[in-house]
Formats: sequence, C-alpha cells, structure tokens
Amino acid sequence: MPIRQLPEVLINRIAAGEVVERPASVVKELVENAIDAGASRIAVTTAAGGKTLLRIEDDGHGMDRADLLLSVERHATSKLSSDDLDDIRSLGFRGEALASIGSVAELSISSRPADAESGLRIDVRNGVRSGPVPQAMNRGTIVEVKNLFANVPARLKFLKTDRGESGAITDVLKRLAMANPTVHFVLSGSDRSTSNWPAVSGTGALQARLAQVIGDDFAQNAVTLAHSRHGVVVAGLAGLPTYTRANSLSQFYFVNGRSVRDKVLVGAVRAAYGDYIFRDRFPVVALYIAIDPAEVDVNVHPAKAELRFRDAGAVRSAVIRGIGEALAAAGFKASTSVADDVLGAFTAPEQQASGVSTAPMISGSTAYHPTQTSAFSGYERVSGSGSSNPFSPDYGQTGLDGLNEPSARVEAEPAPALVDYPLGTARAQMFDNFIIAQNGNSLLLVDQHAAHERLVYERFKAQLASGPVASQALLIPLVLEMPEEDCTRLEDASDELARFGLYLERFGPRAIAVRETPALLGSSDIEGLVRDLSDGLAEWDSIAAVSDRMEAIIARMACHGSVRSGRRLRVDEMNALLRDMEATPHSGQCIHGRPTYVELKHKDIERLFGRSR
Repeated sequence: MPIRQLPEVLINRIAAGEVVERPASVVKELVENAIDAGASRIAVTTAAGGKTLLRIEDDGHGMDRADLLLSVERHATSKLSSDDLDDIRSLGFRGEALASIGSVAELSISSRPADAESGLRIDVRNGVRSGPVPQAMNRGTIVEVKNLFANVPARLKFLKTDRGESGAITDVLKRLAMANPTVHFVLSGSDRSTSNWPAVSGTGALQARLAQVIGDDFAQNAVTLAHSRHGVVVAGLAGLPTYTRANSLSQFYFVNGRSVRDKVLVGAVRAAYGDYIFRDRFPVVALYIAIDPAEVDVNVHPAKAELRFRDAGAVRSAVIRGIGEALAAAGFKASTSVADDVLGAFTAPEQQASGVSTAPMISGSTAYHPTQTSAFSGYERVSGSGSSNPFSPDYGQTGLDGLNEPSARVEAEPAPALVDYPLGTARAQMFDNFIIAQNGNSLLLVDQHAAHERLVYERFKAQLASGPVASQALLIPLVLEMPEEDCTRLEDASDELARFGLYLERFGPRAIAVRETPALLGSSDIEGLVRDLSDGLAEWDSIAAVSDRMEAIIARMACHGSVRSGRRLRVDEMNALLRDMEATPHSGQCIHGRPTYVELKHKDIERLFGRSR
C-alpha cells in the first residue's frame, strides 16, 4: 500500500484522541484558554455529564475576527513563539484544542473584544468551519460543545455514566479553581447542583480558596507551607499527620499554576510524612511549586498533565524541607476531626431512641509552639513523695508494679490548681493506659504509650543526628537462643546496629549475646526488641537496607522502649509526660500516625448531657 497524505479532518481526529479523552478534557482545555485570556469569571454549564452540552463562558479579552478564524486552525496560538518552548508561562499553548474538538463534536465559538461594538460567532461541524456571523454578547468568549464524539461511536461507548463524567468535570474544575484563587468559578448543569467558588484576593487568598474547594475541615487541620530553597518556592497547605485518607485522591499538586501529576512530588510528600503516618494512609496536601519555567518541561504529555524537572533533586529537597518545617512548627497539634469521632461515640442510647441530637460542633484548638526550654521548666511536682522521670534510663525501675488499684481511678493526693499548660494538668489514669487531664477549658485524654513512643523516637533521631546513640553496658550479657539464620542476620548487621546503641555478638551457632543497649531504652524489653529486629532484617532481605531503614529501626526501638500500656503512673509522672509532649515536635501523633491525645471542649461535653450555657 503506497504512502499518502492524510486528510485534515482525519489528522484532527487523531489529534483529538490525544487531547480530548472525555468531556472533562474539553473543560480543562477551554477553561485554561479562558484563564490565559485574563478572565475574572468563568462559568461552566453541562448536560448529560458533558456528553450533550458543554458551555464555557468567560469575561476575558475576547478575540477579533482574524483571531477567531485562526483559533480553530491546527497549531495556531497566541501564546507561543519560535523561541518560547523552553520558557512556557501560559496554560494552553499547543494550539490543538479547538481544532481537535471541532473534529469530534459540534463546536460554536462566540467572542467579543473590549473595543468591539458586538461579537462574532463561528461554527465548526465535522471539521468544517462556517461564519463568522454577528452575535450580541458581552465582552469575552463563549464556547459551546454539543454531542461530543457523536461521529466517533468507538470513543463514545468508552465514556462513563453521566454521573461519572460529571464527577470528572468537577474534579478538573476544582483543581483549576485551586490554582487560580482570584478567578470566580461557577459550575452548573441539569444533572448536578451548582458549585460556586467566588474570587478571593489579598493575604490568605490561597487558604480561603482551599477552604472553599476542599472544605473548612481541611483548612482547620492543616499547616501553612512557606519555604524557598535553591530557586524552588513551596507554598500551600499540608494536613496534620492525624488527618489522613485511605487513598491519594486528596493530594493536589501545582507547578507554576498548572495542576500536574508527578512522581517526584508524590515521593517527596510521602518522604516528608514518613515518620508520622502508616504506609497505607495518605496525607491531604495542596502543594504549590513556583520555579523558573526554564527549569521545568511541561511539554512531555499531550494533556500537559505531566512534567519533567531539570533538577528533580532540588525540588524534592525543597518539598521535604518545607513540609518538615511546617509540621515541626505545629508542635504537638493533633487533628480536631479526631474529637468529632470520639464525641459521636458518646451518644447515649436514650438520646438516640428519643431522637435527640447530641452531635457537637468542635472548634479547632490553637497550636502550641514549643520553645527551647526544658520540658520540665516551670513544672511543680504535685506529689509529696520523690518521683522518677518517665524518660530517664532507669524509668523501668520505679517500683510501680506492685500497685493494685482499680483500672480507672483518681489519685488520692489533693488536686493541683489548674495552670496555663496547653495539655493541662493530670487528674487521673484510666484503664492503666489513658491519662485524663484538664486545662482551663477542655478535658484531654492522652494515650500514654503512644505519646511516650513518639518522645523516645524523637530523642533517638536527635542523638543519631549528632553521632551514634549513647549505650549502656549490661553487667551480665543477655544471651538469646535463636534460629541459626536469625543469628547470622543479626551478626551481619551488628556494625550498623551499633550506631543505634545496640551491641551484639555471636554466641555459638544458635545464640546471640547482647552486651550493650541504647541508654534511652533503660530496662525495657530488650529480648523482644532483638527478636523484632531479626524479623525486620528477614523482611528487608539486605544488610545494606539497615542504614536505609533508619526510621523503621528507630520506630521498633521506640516502641519497645516506651512506657507500656497497663503501666500505672503517679500524678507527677503523668504531668511530666504532658510537659514533655508540649516541648516535643510531632507529639500530637504516634509514629504510626494515630493521635496521642483527644481534646474535648467544655461546651461540647455540656452538649453531650443536653445542657446549654
């Protein structure tokens, strides 16, 4: 078969296969054009999920007769010159969208520039243009797309239901609205309720737009990003580690105002949260990257949804550092949504039966920013007897095991006066695991094991940052009998484990001797720790992976070295734990991403009992 030139209509349909995948793709291309045209208000109307009608109206600059005719020609654009391909600053620049859409749908474009008395309209059917004809309209542009893929049945049958396509359109417009807070967006249609996101400006505009689109709950449970490093500016909001989702659908990435998908950014966010959340949980983030356009290639994907950074390492470093600093500044702050879940579980059966609603309205708590002072500065002991520090190496030898009170009890000592501590003053211990504390306006429930686990973890990290972890020698080495393969793995990893303060040596074919342990762990369950590390080494399947798994090793050590569930604490020990939490970053969540405490406001507790103030 001889080679021949393809007809223009077929060329456009092939191009449409790359650019126009579904109605949401059309919305993306046309709204980006409206943004590039300087629009301050963009209205999108749909019918049947965009299959039968898409109407995009803007109040941008508009087009004159010459530009209107050229707009539907392939590779015709006002946004790119011969030397601009490496310095792209506009959203739509390929010049393919309108020509491609006109080949697979009924396309009408009406436009009026500011200096014209009336507008003009052109129509495109099966790639053939007609017009222009006069059109009465305000300044701006109106694009109507009807019966998408009607002449390409093979593409039409692969579209989802009307509801599914409407959802995709909403997602696209949400991302465009998040990237352009100064533009007013309206989305409406016969098959959906209206979404209205008014323009916001001034200080806090980005946060206000994110609250509009994602919700106030996210804005209240997120920290603000503001970081610049090596020419990369990182801004946006990052959710608290206790505010997570089961998938990554609530992660939004923008580079120079363009919504993108990028493995570098996804990996950087995962690394930044690595210490704080489960691997099967995903943080909620809206990440905005500003970078020199010459340092990023946005021309690697027909829909411009993917990009390539010239220096991906610098971008990754900036994102990790920016999120890390913001989370550290949040101190021990935990998600306020946790309290909503807790209060929901408190609804009394009688209230449920009578139809009385006790759902509380929880207000966000103010983040406490730890200072550089000691965790115990300004702390007065509330017990007359001497006490041990729950974070000292000999904490496990405090002699608390002989106590025999009920699992929920109030201490016999007089209650101390309330002081202005963010986490309040300890009042009781419940179930030998939860501390009940009170500050001026709230009741706090603290998980003692989860909280102390985070404190030990942060101490390990701080020591490792300055050198090997301090160790303490055992008077009598602890000899553990283990399978030979486990002993071999531990022996091979002994040099790396020594950095963590754990000194092991082979003691026969099926035994390991523990000679020194991390001083931070005190007299904790060393045998359980060693066996746990052996299991971890078997999973990692590489001795070289030990250094790469520093966080995992520290996490295992912190878990075994923290105060255990079921351990009874005195009031002064509970208060010491609270003060140390206030002085430690990230103490609002344990190393697995769960909250370490829940705060219930006074007014919310009163609502539980049907009281009003």
